[in-house]
Amino acid sequence: MKSDTITAIATGLSSGGISIIRISGNDAFSIIDRIYKSKNGKKKLSNEKSHTIHYGFIVDGDEIVDEVMVTIMRAPSTYTREDVIEINCHGGLVVTRKILKIVLGQGVRLAEPGEFTKRAFLNGRIDLSQAEAVSDIIKAKNDIALKNSLKQLEGREYEIIKKIRDSILRDIAYIEAALDDPEHISIEGFSEELEENLQNYSQSINRLISGSKNGRLIKEGIKTVILGKPNVGKSSLLNILVREDRAIVTDIAGTTRDTLEETINLNDITLNIIDTAGIRTTDDEVEKIGVDKAMKVAKEADLIIYVIDSSVPLDDNDEAILLMIKEKKAIILMNKSDLTPCIRKEDIEKKSNHPIIGTSFVEHEGIENLEQLIKDMFFKGDISFNEDIYVTNERHIEAFSNALKALDMVRESIYNNMPEDFYSIDLMTAYEELGGILGENVGEDLINMIFSEFCMGK
Repeated sequence: MKSDTITAIATGLSSGGISIIRISGNDAFSIIDRIYKSKNGKKKLSNEKSHTIHYGFIVDGDEIVDEVMVTIMRAPSTYTREDVIEINCHGGLVVTRKILKIVLGQGVRLAEPGEFTKRAFLNGRIDLSQAEAVSDIIKAKNDIALKNSLKQLEGREYEIIKKIRDSILRDIAYIEAALDDPEHISIEGFSEELEENLQNYSQSINRLISGSKNGRLIKEGIKTVILGKPNVGKSSLLNILVREDRAIVTDIAGTTRDTLEETINLNDITLNIIDTAGIRTTDDEVEKIGVDKAMKVAKEADLIIYVIDSSVPLDDNDEAILLMIKEKKAIILMNKSDLTPCIRKEDIEKKSNHPIIGTSFVEHEGIENLEQLIKDMFFKGDISFNEDIYVTNERHIEAFSNALKALDMVRESIYNNMPEDFYSIDLMTAYEELGGILGENVGEDLINMIFSEFCMGK
């Protein structure tokens, strides 16, 4: 790996209280000694103890550039397992960039996106799944996503994978030893024991895969589409959930002609909400385009909120919507409950098995029930953070699926009474697929691609 010294601004490029310029590599201490001046002008940071903070100035020749606090950390007890210096300066854009320019003038290279974390991985401080968790922590949209990513960073996924891989390796070692020394190690009856082991491995992997859908929803958010005829209150619902007047609301039917998208946090989960044009039969070409688009996004939705005006009778447009959402995960809102009802809940229940909530967007009634129902529908109440981990990474899910296929091949070999060395081949495939999640035997191109998605300075 590259062993040169790198630097980058580790905080956001905006005005703030402080900015941090991070330096990592073999020359970190000699560089800071050349540009740092203590208050009395005598202290050299290369002579100071590790993991200490020092007050002084960054200088450019004889010119004082800024008053700073400098944190010094010696390898290997650092984020990158290299010598690390962090300059805490005032948070102005001009001064931060000027100090970075001074550091770069000492022969230091500007770090690539994610390169500090990449060095932590390449130097063995974290595995690849933990490195990816760092990126997920930065991008977390809600508390649940953050907690899940923190568990991955702590190594929960690593622990599960390592346990399975250690057991697979013992199976392989036993088979190989028995084949090499049949006089002293018997393979007879081992296939029954192996089948039981395979069942345990598959159960553990399937448990991780089964939670991956929730993992995607936790990480990316629930794609939520608001459907209904014109003037039933769809845009009013969006404004209530977003808690601002995001959509135009009028008494004129058909005001919304295109989709309108907003992202909100609701009970610690993320909803990517799409307000759509009112669905009805129309000869207006522009409105028809909006209706077609509404139906298209509804097909791709994780959740549909179907809003009905309970003060007017159902018509053919309602029947068409109910048929369209029959196989979808959906909630039906009987809106305008503050008006004289024309539709009863029992009328809807005869046509749909979806949960129904009475609402009045004018009075903000039923909104809390809607919010809780959404969480219950997707996560069956509060998520437990004691043991469960939700896999959010598509690369991991693919590797788990490939490992399961390899384990199935072992079962097939046992069923067909194939020679035992066939067992070892497929067991090793499963072992390597799981290892790829942790970063073992993965190509440089994949590693570079993963870390290129990180922000600069991390």
